[in-house]
Amino acid sequence: MSLIAINNLTFGYDGSINNIFENVSFNMDTGWKLGLIGRNGKGKTTLLQLLQGKYEYNGIISKNVEIDYFPFEVKNKNRMALDIVQELVPKVEDWEIIKELNLLNSSAEILYRDFDTLSGGEQVKVLLISLFLKENNFLLIDEPTNHLDSETRDNLVEYLNKKKGFILVSHDRDFLDKVVDHIIAINNTNIEIVQGNFSSWKENRDKQDSFEIMQNEKLQKDIDRLETASRNTANWSNSVEKSKYKSNSAEAKIDRGYVGHKSAKMMKKSKVIEKRIEKAVDEKTSLLNNIDRSDSLTIKPMESRKNPLIIADNLQIKYEDKAIFDKVTFEVKNQDRIAITR
Repeated sequence: MSLIAINNLTFGYDGSINNIFENVSFNMDTGWKLGLIGRNGKGKTTLLQLLQGKYEYNGIISKNVEIDYFPFEVKNKNRMALDIVQELVPKVEDWEIIKELNLLNSSAEILYRDFDTLSGGEQVKVLLISLFLKENNFLLIDEPTNHLDSETRDNLVEYLNKKKGFILVSHDRDFLDKVVDHIIAINNTNIEIVQGNFSSWKENRDKQDSFEIMQNEKLQKDIDRLETASRNTANWSNSVEKSKYKSNSAEAKIDRGYVGHKSAKMMKKSKVIEKRIEKAVDEKTSLLNNIDRSDSLTIKPMESRKNPLIIADNLQIKYEDKAIFDKVTFEVKNQDRIAITR
């Protein structure tokens, strides 16, 4: 086994304001079965294309394996499926191809039919075994269950459980759970790799989110309390400082030193509270960054400024010489509720 190492990967599309990835670093073992997850628009497809070397980027992607993508484009589909497999893997023996098909619970008969006559599930099987028959490669498998029936999907689960060395992208969470042993999660602020399937990752993510929400609420209460204490302490210090000069009596002059010392002590306390506020704010800003927020959807119907909406004067409508309306006059206003009866 070897590593695919990504170091300080930075990439953004031309014309975009923000980069898709900013100084991202992580490592993947080529023996892992990884599930790639992330909300739409977070960069799943972009990451797959970067791994294939389709875009220029800043940073380093180092690997000593060939990257293959599923599904790949088949040129000239009017050929036997066997020819397509042998073109991709020239040194493969027929028995090796048949063995792979047996793992997918499929008959070798499909190899001797034209590729374009195969069903969608059969085409998926032919393309997938072609890639797994290659040596020293790492697969990027993108939505393999699209348009598959439940039986073919189950066959695919069993097949992938016997394989390793791939990244799987799928919106089917149950499929991910049954196949992968690691998760690559593209979050709002980072990319993380964790051991386990989707459900274990989701459980830990929910716990983390809940903790951060509670911690955020606690810090906000602390900040509000500390800000109030800071204002009160500063105000008290200022008022005491001013009181030193309200009297010029000998007794007042003697007390000024004490009052000034007390004022300075309270001001120092105020500064300590301000530092605690700054620390709490720093802690707060590190929370909730990977929690997706969405505004509630509000639909407001447009109101017509025209009133009345419809005016009919001596309206006549005929259909096949039969009068539907005959010299009808009516008016519909903006707020009217209309019922049509026969």
